[in-house]
Amino acid sequence: MPIEILVDADACPVKAEVYRVAERYGLKVFVVSGALVAIPQSPMIERVIVGDGFDAADDWIAGRAGPRSIVVTADIPLASRALAAGAVAIGPTGKPFTKDSIGMAMATRELMQQLRAMGEVTGGPKPMASKDKSRFLSALDEAVNRLRRAI
Repeated sequence: MPIEILVDADACPVKAEVYRVAERYGLKVFVVSGALVAIPQSPMIERVIVGDGFDAADDWIAGRAGPRSIVVTADIPLASRALAAGAVAIGPTGKPFTKDSIGMAMATRELMQQLRAMGEVTGGPKPMASKDKSRFLSALDEAVNRLRRAI
């Protein structure tokens, strides 16, 4: 089974980087979103519009993910589902999610949700820096090569 990249595309800041890596290795990319997202013309890049149902994109990706998949997402619960399916999960800043780190990431997410609900924390994540994109490219390249060696 070939390696594929599944992108949680709504608000994903590293789609262009995914396309570059996928083109270099000849990998299929599924760009999954709740609405129309622009993608390059390529037979290797497929747009999947799942509609605006809550977690519809996450459900599609989690249902497709497997041991030959790389899931690109900032969504921690989706990353957890991808890992449970045997996939590789990478955040847009290049931080790989692992079975060892996902529990802490989920706990931190819950804590931050509670703090936001109480008004203690406002605002979202920091803007992407060029070093984040560079780290993402390295993490994605490493994941692709690790899966290629596992064939």
